[in-house]
Amino acid sequence: MTENTKTENSEKKSKKKHSITRKILLTTTVFLVIILLVPMHASAADVNVSMNGKGMNTLQIIETLTVVAMLPSILIMMSCFTRIVIVLSFLRNALGLQNTPPNQVMIAISLMLSLFIMSPVVSKINTQAYQPYKESKITQQEFFHKASAPLKEFMLKNTKKEDLNLFRNLGKVKSSVKPQNLSITVVTPAFMSSELKRAFIIGFLLYIPFLIIDMIVSSTLMSMGMVMLPPNMVSLPFKLLLFILVNGWDLLFKALVTSFNL
Repeated sequence: MTENTKTENSEKKSKKKHSITRKILLTTTVFLVIILLVPMHASAADVNVSMNGKGMNTLQIIETLTVVAMLPSILIMMSCFTRIVIVLSFLRNALGLQNTPPNQVMIAISLMLSLFIMSPVVSKINTQAYQPYKESKITQQEFFHKASAPLKEFMLKNTKKEDLNLFRNLGKVKSSVKPQNLSITVVTPAFMSSELKRAFIIGFLLYIPFLIIDMIVSSTLMSMGMVMLPPNMVSLPFKLLLFILVNGWDLLFKALVTSFNL
């Protein structure tokens, strides 16, 4: 009898949970429908939002919001952020540190180095595309075209020929087309593959000195009969000491900045 009552109680609880989740889903769907329907009635008329005394169409607002939403993906795909953050994660693993420096610090360092490296590209986009668009001298399509030109130039300078030829063949683009005239949909994956290759090569080179320290420490512990002592506990201070003595952060940042062709 007790087992039957327990099963009945569990079934009642599960039914209550399902009913509560259904109510929550219904309320959220109604709320979303209301939010979506109100702007539709408002945009039935020709609505213009004034910004700094200039009219902006609702379609332009939607386009600018989509561009702002895609900024993180643009930062990852079309800048030097990917290489820097992968190299920093390789360095942390090579040192044997699990959460030091934390992910927030690594991302902040990668962002600041990316802004430092990409500052010439950003200044070109500002002078060639943003300022004329702000002064209403060019249209929005011309703005996107002129803003993508410096990014494409930066990506082509840092893309290997074999990667570019690979995606040129996959996209069935003629070999007579110059790299400058290639679409950004062909240049971007080629640039990303080149960045991943270079990041892994730099990570491999970072691993070598720390791997030598691990091998020396493990062999000495084995020869001394200290089998139960973890080698990482002994090798970690020596790794940190080596990294501090050679001024590792400055060398790493200098190598990362100079590895890009601007």
